Amino acid sequence: MPAKPRRTQRERREETERKVLTAATALIAERGSRALTLAAVGEAAGYSRGIVTHQFGSRENLLRAVVRDAQTFPLPDAAGSAADWLAELVRAYLDNVTSRGPSARAFLQMWGEAIAADPVLMPLYAEQDANFRRLLAGKVREGIEDGSIRADADPEALAVSLVGLVRGIALQLISTPPPERVEAIVDAAEQATRRALTP
Repeated sequence: MPAKPRRTQRERREETERKVLTAATALIAERGSRALTLAAVGEAAGYSRGIVTHQFGSRENLLRAVVRDAQTFPLPDAAGSAADWLAELVRAYLDNVTSRGPSARAFLQMWGEAIAADPVLMPLYAEQDANFRRLLAGKVREGIEDGSIRADADPEALAVSLVGLVRGIALQLISTPPPERVEAIVDAAEQATRRALTP
């Protein structure tokens, strides 16, 4: 049997980063970000604190990477109307929450901590949320132009409403015990978005 090819340094680094992020996410989901230390993450990932420090530099950089990773999910195809894209985004966001367990729980847990004025998380989430609202407001403007969204829509107000919709439902989806009939909840959120946007 032929020997396995040796992994490149980049592949080893990426594997280490993935293990560290997974360990940090699981720890945050279980205990919150305040209990997170580089040493605890290193131990949970099977490495030393030094490896975590080498990979991320600081606890703040690690938290930033967890936030970015937890919010990464496939966006809808941009081929349809802006209204369709926004409704499909609501579904994609909520599907991401239900399919990525600890990752979604960690993201939402840290969001709650950021709202409570955590000095490290507050600026991370302020930036994240501002970018998300800008993306949504831009899509609302596109929809007004392409006729798929009512002309009297306020892009910034709708963006805030959409973030509130997905985050509020997401918090309920990860609650204990979670609500039943999750697919029906996701369907209702997508339909409510379509109704709110329709001219």
